[in-house]
Amino acid sequence: MTKLIFRGTGDSMGVPRVYCDCEVCSEARAGDGGVNRRLRSLVQIEDTDSGTTLIDCGPDWGKQMEAAGLRTVDRILLTHAHFDHIGGIVEWADACRWLGKTGQAYAPAEVIAEINERFPWLHRQIQFTANDEPMELGEWRVSCWRVNHGKNGYSYAYRFDHLSRAYSWAYCSDAIGMTEEQQKPLYGLDLLVLGTSFYKENFAYETRSVYDVTEALELVKLWTPGCVYFTHMSHDIDLRRDYGLPAQLQFAEAGMEIVLESV
Repeated sequence: MTKLIFRGTGDSMGVPRVYCDCEVCSEARAGDGGVNRRLRSLVQIEDTDSGTTLIDCGPDWGKQMEAAGLRTVDRILLTHAHFDHIGGIVEWADACRWLGKTGQAYAPAEVIAEINERFPWLHRQIQFTANDEPMELGEWRVSCWRVNHGKNGYSYAYRFDHLSRAYSWAYCSDAIGMTEEQQKPLYGLDLLVLGTSFYKENFAYETRSVYDVTEALELVKLWTPGCVYFTHMSHDIDLRRDYGLPAQLQFAEAGMEIVLESV
């Protein structure tokens, strides 16, 4: 069995913004935190065969591990080297040191090179393995490919294909303006996790870095996935509001669990 668990669904700054008193941020910080409280985007994959895998390791990693009741993980897949996706890697390395373990991180070679340039000592605690070519995790074939990340350069998306069942899903948290070639692996999926920071982002297109919901709705019509979960959400998205999304589309929430192959 494979479960996908959302541990963080926020964009690069999370929700609430420390400077902001909008309705969404105010609700998010009320009491112990409202429905709109969002840590930086991270998903946990629990698999009977391969154990615990995380996608990304942002600055909220420690809080997310505590929420999950985890002290260690089997591996982490990385999408790109932006702070909101690797900001917790030093904390992970320190945890590995105290546990006497070697962390296992997988990322494309160019992502590993960026990380090593910033943190040249991480290799003492974390073994980085390039996954530019497909790899296997349990019963899943895992492949990644480069996607446009707008003004922020590039990111990588991950696709998981079951080796014995006709089931595939993908995680694409940071993308905008993808070429037709970059979109090909997203067609016909059973499940798609897609980053959408705003419902409708009105800033100039060339200044943006992630699709908004209105753009995603048009793309989903082309890709025809079985179901879609939106993540990487800013304080523009209010989970108390009904956006009239099609039945197979919804906003992900922290702690949400999905059993794959049976969605």
